[in-house]
Amino acid sequence: MTALLEIKDLVVEFATESGSLRAANAVSYDVSPGEIVAVVGESGSGKSVTALSVLRLIPEPPGRIAGGEILFQGSDLLALDDEAIRRVRGKSIGMIFQEPMTSLNPVLSIGRQMTEAMRLHLGLSAAQADQRAVDLLKMVGIADPESRLKAYPHHLSGGMRQRVMIAMALSCEPPLIIADEPTTALDVTIQAQILELMKDLCRRLGVALVIITHNLGIVARYADRVNVMYAGSVIERGPAQEIYRHPGHPYTVGLLNSVPRLDRPRGSPLEPIPGNPPDLVSLPPGCPFQPRCGVATAGCADALPGLEAVAAQHWSACFRSRQVYEGALT
Repeated sequence: MTALLEIKDLVVEFATESGSLRAANAVSYDVSPGEIVAVVGESGSGKSVTALSVLRLIPEPPGRIAGGEILFQGSDLLALDDEAIRRVRGKSIGMIFQEPMTSLNPVLSIGRQMTEAMRLHLGLSAAQADQRAVDLLKMVGIADPESRLKAYPHHLSGGMRQRVMIAMALSCEPPLIIADEPTTALDVTIQAQILELMKDLCRRLGVALVIITHNLGIVARYADRVNVMYAGSVIERGPAQEIYRHPGHPYTVGLLNSVPRLDRPRGSPLEPIPGNPPDLVSLPPGCPFQPRCGVATAGCADALPGLEAVAAQHWSACFRSRQVYEGALT
């Protein structure tokens, strides 16, 4: 199947007082039509920077996309001019941002914010856009949608605001939606409702979805494939169930051990990953995870491992990935 979105060797840098910070370092992954792909990792691993780069939303300065390609339906988004990329945003690729209260404009009504993109990209009249907005709010489970169009963001709960963001992302029927930490500010019950809603809508409408999160646990039942990022690079990727059963990188093992799991005895302590993420301004030589890794060898501090296959469609960037995959080191 031809990829809908293909990111190739993406490099994103930010100028800081301490020097150049490479937030995305040769990131590569793809998304097929109708597929749900998760991008996971700790804060600062480059997940959101990569997602914002797809829609060219990196603030310049201090940031800049320094290299790579972002192919969407065969066209390189990095080669488009400002007017062309504006036509892609919303119409072809929808975006759900981390915090709906700050993503929605507090001084504009929900209806105004929902209908603007539809009138711009779809050429709908005001009445047609209002009716479509009502239908979209019904679809995402918001009661009394007609009155909600007149409301302002502060009138809605966090879960309702996130549902509005989902409706806005779907409003122009894009083939791809990127959800950047869509449940971070919500309690666990609402998290589950939002994720189930997004999965159901994607399956029914045939929309591809990229879920960006720091928590492997919440994507276990939703993602088809997973990309694990660390220090600005993809260090493991493969089918979600395969990675959960047989992780091939010590960092992925650490992420899995640091969240509660039903397949462990009650009362089992969580195992946090020791240490802190590296300073991206001055990365040490070798594997960036080496200082925190419990299975590192002397060679890990000298050379940077590349992605290698440990199973069908499953790659890991670790010199001992085969042993980790087989469970010999855990």
